[in-house]
Amino acid sequence: MKILVAVKRVVDYAVKVRVKPDRTGVETANVKMSMNPFCEIAVEEALRLREAGAAAEVVAATIGPTQSTDTLRTALAMGADRAVHVLHDPDPARPLLPLAVAKILRAVALQEKPGLVILGKQAIDDDCNQTGQMLAGLLQWPQGTFSSKVLLDKEKQKVTVEREVDGGIETICLDLPAVITTDLRLNQPRYATLPNIMKAKSKVIKKVTPEELSVDIRSDMEVIEVNEPPKRKAGVILSSVDELLDKLKNEARVL
Repeated sequence: MKILVAVKRVVDYAVKVRVKPDRTGVETANVKMSMNPFCEIAVEEALRLREAGAAAEVVAATIGPTQSTDTLRTALAMGADRAVHVLHDPDPARPLLPLAVAKILRAVALQEKPGLVILGKQAIDDDCNQTGQMLAGLLQWPQGTFSSKVLLDKEKQKVTVEREVDGGIETICLDLPAVITTDLRLNQPRYATLPNIMKAKSKVIKKVTPEELSVDIRSDMEVIEVNEPPKRKAGVILSSVDELLDKLKNEARVL
């Protein structure tokens, strides 16, 4: 069985995000970029399933500019067998929306014919948390979102997913092929070793375009302006409960 894993190149989680001076978007020039943390978890889970004998091949896929090849090389260094790079130069005014991403991944899935597609539940740049669900809908495959545990039964062609919900842990059983999105507590991603980083340089990365996949990625949304959130005002220390009540009533006007 083949597992398809979607990964995304984002601003590194440790970097302070800054808005461009012209307010057209977020500054990415000379900024450290890395794989989305939830995508790292997705890659790790796919590799563990392959190592357990439940899958024969792990294919990583990404959508983005030429620099996104580095993200695919990271997935390959972690252990993925090969990769697919859908080339797309981003336009800050016309961002690639989750529906467009899901349509592209659907086209890739129809070509690769995986038994399981694993994605991070969301990306840390836009926090949309929509692509996995939309992909499952477009493919008409069952979905297990926010997974904290995945058990794959290759013989029965079923996957059992424990997912985190507001009331606790929900356990569902899905028929394959299926789509799974990963939560933080699913696993701890491995670090790529130096020998595997060197091996990754010789692994195959197939390059295609949305046009070659017959996918229309035109965006219906235009970003007019991006602004940083207002700075938080300094707090004050009050001397009594009466003073607190007075401020809540007359200044904050919440009472």
